[in-house]
Amino acid sequence: MNQDTKDISIRRAVNADLPKLADFLQFLVKAERPFDVTLKEGKIFYYDIQELILDPKTEVLVIDFNNQIIGCGYAQIRQAKPYQKHEFFGYLGFMFVDPDFRGRGLNTLLINDLKKWVLSQGITEARLDVYHDNEAAVNAYKKAGFKPILTTMRCDISQMDDN
Repeated sequence: MNQDTKDISIRRAVNADLPKLADFLQFLVKAERPFDVTLKEGKIFYYDIQELILDPKTEVLVIDFNNQIIGCGYAQIRQAKPYQKHEFFGYLGFMFVDPDFRGRGLNTLLINDLKKWVLSQGITEARLDVYHDNEAAVNAYKKAGFKPILTTMRCDISQMDDN
């Protein structure tokens, strides 16, 4: 690590981290709202963070800077589709780095640790979801070795004419 990141470590999340992780989840929702008009108003909880911490098929990591959590992410072992070459894959999610600490390569360090955990489970495929128009995130994931393979598209047909 360079001088900028010498006081930074990545560790497993614990229950004491839950309040900060809940805040991060709402920051993520706020950041993703401009990319997804289908998100409900108010607080949204994509998942139960404590359940993820307790799940043996999930590794939740936090980025720690001087005993302050500044980022997080998880890897979860998931079943692949029956038609895919691999039986299982590691799904990465809840990727967040505090805006004050971005641009220091912390996301890459976090992703690398999550990939190592997935590999330790005997799995060689890693996947994640990212909003197509979120160019900063797309570029960060490309830098970490991810490539797009599928784009989900939507259409609001509520105002469709009968003609």
